[in-house]
Amino acid sequence: MKEILTIGFILVFIGIILIIVGMLAYIGKSVKSEKAEVKGGGVILIGPIPIVFGTDVESVKWVILLTIALILLVFFLFYRGG
Repeated sequence: MKEILTIGFILVFIGIILIIVGMLAYIGKSVKSEKAEVKGGGVILIGPIPIVFGTDVESVKWVILLTIALILLVFFLFYRGG
């Protein structure tokens, strides 16, 4: 149990570091160029009903694919033969 807790803390720490590095890279890019373009999207699941949003069609497609992959991952992790 202690190992899982340690791995969780390490993953959270790595995630925070990646967010900081990404922010610094974006700030550096936006300072150097006159126009910085940001694309993104997200999904909100309220029960079985998905609410999908995004800035462009490509982002929405990726968000939908990642959502399906995560739902399948959760299904197989929590409901695997037991």
